[in-house]
Amino acid sequence: MPSSPLLLLNDGAAMPQLGLGVYKTTDDEAATAVSFALQHGFRLIDTASMYLNERGVGEGVRASGVDRSEVFVTTKVWFTDNGYDETMRAFDESMRMLGLDHLDLYLIHWPAPLRDRYVDAWRALIALRDSGRVRSIGVANFHPTHHTRIVEETGIVPAVNQVELHPRLPQTSLRAFDSAQGVVTQSWSPLARGGLIADPVLARLAAKHGRSPAQIVLRWHVQLGLSVIPKSVTPERIVENLDVFDFTLDADDLAAIASLETGERTGVDPNDRN
Repeated sequence: MPSSPLLLLNDGAAMPQLGLGVYKTTDDEAATAVSFALQHGFRLIDTASMYLNERGVGEGVRASGVDRSEVFVTTKVWFTDNGYDETMRAFDESMRMLGLDHLDLYLIHWPAPLRDRYVDAWRALIALRDSGRVRSIGVANFHPTHHTRIVEETGIVPAVNQVELHPRLPQTSLRAFDSAQGVVTQSWSPLARGGLIADPVLARLAAKHGRSPAQIVLRWHVQLGLSVIPKSVTPERIVENLDVFDFTLDADDLAAIASLETGERTGVDPNDRN
């Protein structure tokens, strides 16, 4: 079975580069997909309180037969729970739903800047890390301005920034900022919610390499040094998504993929989520 390389985080932890996302799946679907994915080589599972499937994710981890020490589990606090006490309560509820005694990565899901509670949420994450209940802490959907503020006010740099990122929205300047800060950028919606699958440029590259268009895009993420969390509940696609570490996109391939940039988002701009 294929396996994902590890990325070293700025806190010394190691995170699998490619994982399974479970957005818009039920508890039952998540349990089945997580168990199958772990049995077939995945070691990173990404969920969130807003997904309403943390219980299923925990069940899938336990049902997989893979030792918990080998599984990297991420969840996130929703922006309506930003704030110190609110985040602490949300974390306790997430852990109750997951049925786990520790978490590998906890993220602030959105900064929601107009609410002005994300710095206090970050202080809560720092306390959770310092208490040993969470190994690594990070953020999601943070612009450099949001990142700069939490670091200036707390002195603690996130380990991960999970953002919408795909060939139409390559986030070049954000990736450069994260890299300069020692932050791993992680891609959600890596296939633009499936919108890239029928693109003729990717179809041509897929034919060239004897791969699927999805594998071409996931390989692009990997070669950029990103962590990536494609979502699927289909067994064949779960296995296919992990099988991207034995071929390489050349300079012409990368140039062709770069031509797909439009700046188009499938989600909202982080400044507009409040």
